Amino acid sequence: MDPVEKAVLGSSGLAVTRLGLGCAAIGGLYGDIPDEQAVQVVHRAFQLGLNLVDTAPLYGAGKSETRLGLALKEVPRDNYILASKVGRILVPTEAGESDGGIFENPPPFKPVFDYSYDGVMRSFEDSLKRLGVDRIDILHIHDPDDHWEEAISGAYPALEKLRSEGVISAVSAGMNQWEMLARFAREGDFDCFLLAGRYSLLDQSSLDELLPLCVEKNIGIMAGGTYNSGILAKGAQPGAKYNYGEAPPEIIAKAKGLEEVAARHQIDLKAAASQFVFAHPAITTIIPGTRQPDRVSENFNLLKEEIPADFWAELRSEGLIHKDAPLP
Repeated sequence: MDPVEKAVLGSSGLAVTRLGLGCAAIGGLYGDIPDEQAVQVVHRAFQLGLNLVDTAPLYGAGKSETRLGLALKEVPRDNYILASKVGRILVPTEAGESDGGIFENPPPFKPVFDYSYDGVMRSFEDSLKRLGVDRIDILHIHDPDDHWEEAISGAYPALEKLRSEGVISAVSAGMNQWEMLARFAREGDFDCFLLAGRYSLLDQSSLDELLPLCVEKNIGIMAGGTYNSGILAKGAQPGAKYNYGEAPPEIIAKAKGLEEVAARHQIDLKAAASQFVFAHPAITTIIPGTRQPDRVSENFNLLKEEIPADFWAELRSEGLIHKDAPLP
């Protein structure tokens, strides 16, 4: 697959490259980096021809958006498609009080859930300031798992208004589950979704319900977490990360099975993980993140690797992927 091939993302009208850049890592996910390195990561993506960047206020309590803004200063606004998120307001804290969780060395702010209409508008304006831009193309309702009522009655109408005013182009929701996204698809007018970790070589749980629904309703999928937080990239070993936590034994066993088939076919499992999702027509783009500029280039090259049909057939015959999952 050509990483810089463009496809329209659902009903948004936005033509995005098949490979984008997720910006959680430049916000300090699992370890911080200097501002200069974060800027280099973003610039490498643009140098390669990628046009989609995805961030959020949550990522490093605003650090990801601020660093992305530094990287975007010298880039013409029409040269890229920018996605961010709403649902958390950043509240100032006293020095030393910040708890970044899985984000290292956060600024003195803490994210507080707020899916109200006014909260979303405030979050949007704050993101514009941190990013240094006058518009955001895609706005996701971020992780409203325990906040359905407020998200559908507050956040969604706010995004609808921003879209009607032309301030954003796409109304979306971004989650680490598929069930609520399916509910959003049925009850709202969404252009796209960010689905993290629920359509990958390790997890095809969204295949039966959400993905066909998205095809039916022309909702484009931005696939995040195609390495499931790292286990498919760094190897199935004790302590490996899976969906932001420590991988359980059954996941390590399944990942080892995938690795064994990849080894027999002399396939890079990262390439397989990157390419597998595109066989489904609902998936428009993937947005892997990294702290290293060279890894951006690696992700780019992984999409271009040739993978023989026999490899995919063996995964199915070994029961390592869903029997109905489309294959590249």
